[in-house]
Amino acid sequence: MNILAFESSCDETAVAVVRNGREVLSDAILSQADMHALYGGVVPEIASRKHVEAIAALTDRALEEASLTKSDIDAVAVTYAPGLIGAVLVGVSFAKSVALALGKPLIPVHHIRGHIAAAYCAFPELTPPFLALSVSGGNSLLVDVRDYTDMTILGATRDDAAGECFDKAARVLGLPYPGGRPMDQLAQQSPGGVYTLPQAHVEGAPLDMSFSGLKTAVVNLVHNAQQKGEPLDRAALARDFTEAVAEALVSRAALALEQTGHTRLVAAGGVAANSILRRHLEEMCAEKGVALYLPPLKWCGDNGAMIGAQGYYEYMAGHRGDMTLNGLATEDLDNLSY
Repeated sequence: MNILAFESSCDETAVAVVRNGREVLSDAILSQADMHALYGGVVPEIASRKHVEAIAALTDRALEEASLTKSDIDAVAVTYAPGLIGAVLVGVSFAKSVALALGKPLIPVHHIRGHIAAAYCAFPELTPPFLALSVSGGNSLLVDVRDYTDMTILGATRDDAAGECFDKAARVLGLPYPGGRPMDQLAQQSPGGVYTLPQAHVEGAPLDMSFSGLKTAVVNLVHNAQQKGEPLDRAALARDFTEAVAEALVSRAALALEQTGHTRLVAAGGVAANSILRRHLEEMCAEKGVALYLPPLKWCGDNGAMIGAQGYYEYMAGHRGDMTLNGLATEDLDNLSY
């Protein structure tokens, strides 16, 4: 089954063709990161307009790279939530038009379910059940994946997402947007252990997370040093910040593994590309005898392949959209509206 998949929830326009939920025939992505870097973050109106400009040509490119024609497509999948609403609506509207024109089923896909499904592309042998740690610019979640479309959120951030904190910390340290990769590179230049940063805990919810205090602590450290004319070890602060984020995520993943009894852990989302987090996850899983599935970096960020992969399993579960499908800025992955 060949699924044509669209992802446009933020600042990447992505179109892919995925066969049977596992085989990626093409994965075309057009990033707007350089453009938004001028503003230090994503400008929703610009993102939406650029999706409109790119999506048709990118669809042709994805079909060409897959060596398929429109008649070879069996279904159309699209991210319908969550994301920047204008950006999401571009993908939803285009996917609806393609599905209608081709007379093919339309499959709504939750963005975070897609991130988790990226592991199916990288590891064809992987099947549920497993625990998923999904960390990105908009979400930080621990998810009990009981089956391909049966998922429950076990823990989530109460405020900022881990990826958002990386971007804000990178900005105050004078690093370019997006901040994930520059922060990772800067952190590699120091062993850390210089700055003491807070670790937040949510009373009564040990699997929930909070990153706003950590972000504020970094901002205050930098601003205080600047105001007092004191030296600042930028590399050490980047390292200590990253270690603090990793500690918050890995410790909760370890607790969730204990509570659920899962013996497999999937890491997903853009923050899962961070080298320090990946190493700590590897160490924790090795210690616990847990199998760890870390997708390659190309499938950690937003892409169409992950939407096509999850779209296949949503289709097999009987989930369909129609011409009334709307885009949503927010939606829990375990309480879908369609």
